[in-house]
Amino acid sequence: MKTKLLITLFLALGLLSACSEMNPHPMDMSQAVQNAETKADHEALAKHYEEEANAMQVKVDEHKKLLDQYESHSYLYGRQAEDLKAHCLRLIDVYEKAVVTNRKMAEMHREIAR
Repeated sequence: MKTKLLITLFLALGLLSACSEMNPHPMDMSQAVQNAETKADHEALAKHYEEEANAMQVKVDEHKKLLDQYESHSYLYGRQAEDLKAHCLRLIDVYEKAVVTNRKMAEMHREIAR
């Protein structure tokens, strides 16, 4: 009985740890933006936003490749093919908007730093 309880506890702990965010945001952005006063602060923020835009662009490219796979080989995915395509299209849209927003923020902080 204790063994079953212990196994269940470890499985639950494993599930909870798997659901936790593995890569928390490295900085509190609202605090960083509010405290930015110097040229170096704004340049650091611009660099951060540019890096985030690049990371989002990688995700856009990955999902475009997946979308191409789903469209060209939809027969492999059966009835789920349309759902997978729609999911990819939605993620592409979200990530593309994130790219644009992050690049605008980077440019804004570069302007402030000048």
